[in-house]
Amino acid sequence: MKLWQKNITSLQQVETFTVGKDREMDLLLAPYDVLGNIAHAKMLATIGLLTVDEKNILVKELQNIYADTLNSKFQISNSIEDVHSQIEFLLTNKLGEVGKKIHSARSRNDQVLVDLKLFLRSEIETLVLTIVPFFELLQQQSETFKNDLLPGYTHLQLAMPSSFGLWFGAYAEGLVDDVITLQAAYKIVNKNPLGSAAGYGSSFPINRTLTAQLLGFENLNYNVVYAQMGRGKAERITAQALANVADTLARLSMDMCLYLNQNFGFVSFPAELTTGSSIMPHKKNPDVFELIRSHCNRIKALPNEITIITTNLPSGYHRDLQLLKEHLFPAFKTLKDCIAMATLMLSNISVKQNILADEKYKYLFTVDEVNKLVMQGVAFRDAYKIIGKQVEDDTFTPPPLEEAGQGLHEGSIGNLCTKEIKALMDETLSTFGFQKVHAAINKLVNY
Repeated sequence: MKLWQKNITSLQQVETFTVGKDREMDLLLAPYDVLGNIAHAKMLATIGLLTVDEKNILVKELQNIYADTLNSKFQISNSIEDVHSQIEFLLTNKLGEVGKKIHSARSRNDQVLVDLKLFLRSEIETLVLTIVPFFELLQQQSETFKNDLLPGYTHLQLAMPSSFGLWFGAYAEGLVDDVITLQAAYKIVNKNPLGSAAGYGSSFPINRTLTAQLLGFENLNYNVVYAQMGRGKAERITAQALANVADTLARLSMDMCLYLNQNFGFVSFPAELTTGSSIMPHKKNPDVFELIRSHCNRIKALPNEITIITTNLPSGYHRDLQLLKEHLFPAFKTLKDCIAMATLMLSNISVKQNILADEKYKYLFTVDEVNKLVMQGVAFRDAYKIIGKQVEDDTFTPPPLEEAGQGLHEGSIGNLCTKEIKALMDETLSTFGFQKVHAAINKLVNY
C-alpha cells in the first residue's frame, strides 16, 4: 500500500531502490507518527472534518497502536511502503471509512517532518539526560584528584604543571558548552511543521497552533515553504550538536590512550576493563577508549555528510532527504553507548601518585620561577632571560613539589570552580522545558 499510488504499479526495481532502508528507520519513527496522527485527528474534529464520535474512535485506536509501537509489537509489512502507510492501513482495516479520513488536510511531507521533529526532540532529551551523570562523575573525580599533579603539555611538549582535578574539570565544563549546543538544536526541532502539507499549506481551515499545543511544541514553523526547507537543516544542526559531544569524548579518549601508555604511565585501569595481546602477555590495551575515539570521530563527520547531501537543493521536498536518516538516527545510540563506556572506565580509574617528582618533569616549573622573580620586582622579559639561561646552562633547580600549582585565580589548580561549573550546567538544563513536553504527550496518549 502506498499513500500516493493510483492505478499504476511501480516497477519492483524502482520500488526497492526508492524505499531503501525506510522501513527499518521508520520503526524508530512509529510512536511519533502515532502522536502526530492523534493531534491531527483532534484538530480535524474542531474544524468539522471529523465528527466527535469519529475523532474519539480514531484516537482510541491510535492509542492502541501507540502502545504497540512501545513494546515492539508494531511492524511494517513488506507490502507497505512506510510507517505512515502502515498506520493508515491499520486504521482503515479496523475502522473502515473512518480510518480513511485521517489523511485529510496534510501531506506525507509534513507527516515525515513532524515525525522527525518529535523523534529528534525526544532523542536530544535522552542524550542530555545521559550526559548529566557523566558530567557529575567528571566533577566528582575532579574534586577527588584535585591534589594529584600531572604534566601539562602544549605541542605535546612539556609546558606547565597541571592536575587531574584540572583535567577532569576541563571535560566537565566542556560538556556544559556541548549541552548548550544541544539546547540550540532542541529549540530548532521543537517547532511544529504539521499543516505545511506538501510545503504550500492547505485550503482547509486547519488550526496549526492547536496541533502545536497538543504535541508540546514550543512554537510553529510559520512559513509553510520554510517548514519544508527546514528538512535537512534540522538534521544538520542536530548532527553538529552531536558532533560537539563526540569531539569532547574523542579528545578525552585520546588523552586516556596517551596517559595509559607506559611512556606516560599516569593512569591505570582494572585488567578486566582492558584487553590483551595474543602473543604479548604484558599488554593492557585501551580498546574501549580507542573505539570511543573512532565512533566519535565518525559522528563528527555527520554534519559534513548532511551538508553535502543537501547542497544545491532548491526549496521544496526532494527524495535526497530520505538518506539523512540512515546515519543520523543510529548516531544517537552510538553516542549514548560511548558515554556509558566512558563513565564505566573513569569510574574505575587509578591515578599515579607523585608523577612530577620525576627529574624529567623539572622544567614544568620554569614559568613559576619566572613569576617569582617578577613578584620580586624584576621585569618579565628580564626574568624570562634569567630562567632561560639557567635552563641552557643546566643549572635550573625546580621548587619543592608542595609549592607547585598554587594558583588561586578562578579555574586554576588551587581554585577549580567546581560549584560554578555545576551552576552553569544547571542553568542550561533548566531552559529545555522537558516537563512541558511530557505533560502534553501524556495528555495525548491517555485521552
